[in-house]
Amino acid sequence: MRTCSEKNTRTAALAIAVLLVLITASCLLYLLLTDRRQGACTAEIYQNGRLIRVIPLDQVQKAYSFDVVGQGGCINRIEVRPGKIGVIWADCPDRLCVEQGFAESPVIPITCLPNRLVIRLKVEDALPADTAVPDAVTY
Repeated sequence: MRTCSEKNTRTAALAIAVLLVLITASCLLYLLLTDRRQGACTAEIYQNGRLIRVIPLDQVQKAYSFDVVGQGGCINRIEVRPGKIGVIWADCPDRLCVEQGFAESPVIPITCLPNRLVIRLKVEDALPADTAVPDAVTY
């Protein structure tokens, strides 16, 4: 038989756990869903570590696609849409690059390791260089 204090302790622990889960979930949603763009957004496409193409995503008016052919004839079909870019088809075995979907922010780059392709988004800071605020300060 449970005593009243055991019930109160379990209820309090459950309430704290639910509160922590809600706070964590809301912080993650905020980080993932907020648009951090401040300036022009460009996509940089690298093959074997070499920059092969730069696309200003903020200037794209109409969707288009193109193929990137790598070593041994491996192919990644890339689609560019206004403000976003993604791999829509690849002949690599795992096709994780296709599963990543379209990138709209520089948080996570699109990568295709078998075909050695990386798509990175870069956002230019809207502030002039002399007024930029440092990300961190160390002593």
